[in-house]
Amino acid sequence: MSKPLCIVSCPIDTYSGYGARSRDFVKSLIKAKDKEWDIKIIAQRWGQTPWNYLKDDIKEDVDLKSRIINALTMSVPKQPDVWIQITVPNEFQPVGKFNIGVTAGIETTICDPSWIDGCNRMNLNLVSSEHSKKVFQSSVFEQKNQAGQIVNKIELKKPIEVLFEGADLNKYFKSDILTDFDVYDDLNTIKEEFCYLFVGHWLQGEYAEDRKNVGYMIKAFLEVFKNKKNKPALILKTSQGAASIMDRDTILRKIDDIRKTVAGSKLPNVYLIHGDLTDEEINCLYNHPKVKAMVSFTKGEGFGRPLLEFSIIGKPIIASGWSGHMDFLSPDFSGLVGGKLNKVHPSTVVQNIILPDAQWFKPDDNQAGHALNDVFENYKDYAEKAKRLAYKNKQNFSLDKMTEKLDELIKQHIPEFPKQVELKLPKLKKVE
Repeated sequence: MSKPLCIVSCPIDTYSGYGARSRDFVKSLIKAKDKEWDIKIIAQRWGQTPWNYLKDDIKEDVDLKSRIINALTMSVPKQPDVWIQITVPNEFQPVGKFNIGVTAGIETTICDPSWIDGCNRMNLNLVSSEHSKKVFQSSVFEQKNQAGQIVNKIELKKPIEVLFEGADLNKYFKSDILTDFDVYDDLNTIKEEFCYLFVGHWLQGEYAEDRKNVGYMIKAFLEVFKNKKNKPALILKTSQGAASIMDRDTILRKIDDIRKTVAGSKLPNVYLIHGDLTDEEINCLYNHPKVKAMVSFTKGEGFGRPLLEFSIIGKPIIASGWSGHMDFLSPDFSGLVGGKLNKVHPSTVVQNIILPDAQWFKPDDNQAGHALNDVFENYKDYAEKAKRLAYKNKQNFSLDKMTEKLDELIKQHIPEFPKQVELKLPKLKKVE
């Protein structure tokens, strides 16, 4: 008897946040449903991010690669019973008998109508955070005719649930012996013993307007610690999406331009880590004794994977107090920075993604500066709280917990498929 066919279309083989989400999602799906479903994958690209993440010498990757089918040759044996797309919602298409859309969601206060339409094409939608779910549910658009009469209302009509992005505790964990990596040796050359770490892409937008707010964070750090005798350093693990020399040089120029705007003869150092790192290298980076805390003055997150992964190590986190990462960062255990919602800058508007009328977070300057200085001056207090956050998140936001949640949602929303049964004909007596 054949199993129901499940096909997942996703950027599983890319170096991207959605690539990481795809790999973890499919692993959880396999763990939860492999005995019941025939699970296949259509590998998609993700913007300009690099390809070929999956390796031939890693058992988990080999299993994932063995499930990939070539969509170009249309080698799909039949209509899938379950079709899952992991992407932005305007790309959602109902291909299967039951269709699931998976997205990190939205980082602002409103999502594009095409995203709502996309979600309404699916039978079930899974987003990464309560913030994303709330924005999808509250985004309503009215279409009017020339007379000003409402002829259509675009709003979410299909089920939406939160499936958080669980941290793989086999990849991200506290350790004092992760020294056999080039990145460890590179960090040893840094003269400062106290370093803040930022991990994320430096996205489009003018200074202090890019979504991750990298430029603002660099300047805030420089202003707080300039001219001080004992200064920490800031480490940026960032790029604009490409692991190229041109991309690296552009990042270095942007850092230098910001440094020139800060008055003072003795500015703290900013270091750049550029290029692709493995999960093991990232975990080594998180665990290095010179990396004391993570900082992110982000304007908005659908979830915020690096923040969760770093929290597992048990080191302090400074972050904006708004959007997706608030599901796992609490004010009791983190250095959350207050602020207000501002309209997005025109330089950050992206068609069908970031709307001109949307809002996102602007950190309060004084609170941002105070948080940076306070963690540096009172590190032990924050370190103790960080240990409690690590315990809490390992219990509630692990990949295994995500697998459990995914299984629950599947059982809750997907009807049982018709099962093939053996045909038993009655026995007939032979007619003499």
